[in-house]
Amino acid sequence: MTSLPLRLAEARAPRYTSYPTALHFHDGVEGALYRQWLAELPAEMPLSLYLHVPFCRQLCWYCGCHMTVANGYKRVAAYVALLRREIALLGEALGGKRPVSGIHWGGGTPSILSGADFMAVMDDLRQVFDLLPGAEVAIEIDPRHLDGEKAEALAAAGVNRASLGVQDVNPHVQEAINRVQPFAVTRQTAGLLRAAGIKALNFDLMYGLPHQGLDDVKQTAALAADLQPDRVSVFGYAHVPWMKKHQKMIDTAALPGAEQRLTQAELAERILTLKGYRAVGLDHFALPGDPLFQAAAEGRLRRNFQGYTTDPAEALLGLGVSSIGSLPQGYAQNEKDLLAYSKALREGRLPVCRGIAVTAEDRLRRKVIERLMCDFAVDLAAIAEDQGLPGFDFSEDLARLDPFIEDGLVQRSRLRLQVTPAGKQALRLIAACFDAYLGESTRYSQAV
Repeated sequence: MTSLPLRLAEARAPRYTSYPTALHFHDGVEGALYRQWLAELPAEMPLSLYLHVPFCRQLCWYCGCHMTVANGYKRVAAYVALLRREIALLGEALGGKRPVSGIHWGGGTPSILSGADFMAVMDDLRQVFDLLPGAEVAIEIDPRHLDGEKAEALAAAGVNRASLGVQDVNPHVQEAINRVQPFAVTRQTAGLLRAAGIKALNFDLMYGLPHQGLDDVKQTAALAADLQPDRVSVFGYAHVPWMKKHQKMIDTAALPGAEQRLTQAELAERILTLKGYRAVGLDHFALPGDPLFQAAAEGRLRRNFQGYTTDPAEALLGLGVSSIGSLPQGYAQNEKDLLAYSKALREGRLPVCRGIAVTAEDRLRRKVIERLMCDFAVDLAAIAEDQGLPGFDFSEDLARLDPFIEDGLVQRSRLRLQVTPAGKQALRLIAACFDAYLGESTRYSQAV
């Protein structure tokens, strides 16, 4: 039984992959301002790139991503042409070949691209950017649609890390989320990738799914660990049908309750730990030799829209429909509508349509929240000093934190905070104490 109070398990909070969160973006940030922000980036600053491919072959009912089902390859091929146009425009805006420390392909299912199209986009990226030695090129993959030829094409294009969607290995849960994926398929895909030379693998698992019980979570975590991926993420299903209409296909009555979700999360962690994995941050696990675990141990762990990362880049540029970029000056999001995205590119405009400029206080709070999410600890005074705001008044934030201290979830010594083991599952709620934008809202996902 978990020691976390049930009222907290039922609460909602942002995932804090950004601060301020995307709910606070507005249309005051558009292509012209984004161009200005890009021009202000130091030429030697390493960048990170995120490319969004919004297509899948089938709709998974649990999905919270910006995607659509592609009936045939024609729409995908047309999108590739748009993506290549955006890369060219971005290169013009940057005005020179910039260093890149990491590339992440997400979606949707980015491996839906043909080998030739994927290679063409990667070639374009190399024309515009200078991939640094050791740069990570990662891609999210649906194991149901990958063969040996595609695995070899991805490796030839430079991919060196792949993330496989697994979710749950049990047929009755898979049927309830409209994603039937026999575990043999996952095993085969991992083998194909490794044979092609893509050795670094991540598995994505989920708890809180419909009809999912403890035995299902246990079996999923155990079988996934037996394939020895370098990293495993265990996410709680976010049931937000007011945002993702297709989630209405999921039977709400079949969803585990808050206490069950807590127990499922703790069981998954226990199984993975017994299998040799070490917890990293809130919901990631890694083998002890993996760079993610090493970064966490050394206080170098970072957090961005893809979750926990080792990427040290201070600027993340988003490409593709709906993608979000994070720059020192603020956040910039591309058009979510494919027609609007296409129109902007045809007119020679960067397709940014919304975002938010960040203030000095935003940067301070962003750093506080990131360190809490990554380290479970923070020295508020040291961060305020580092961010150029010495003596910043955290009194209101600390007042919001008091109930967590009283519950034994946080320990405080002056302006030094340490989340206790009992407080781990409340981490998002603890971080929310430092969110100046946060109001009463049910639009966020369940915190556990």
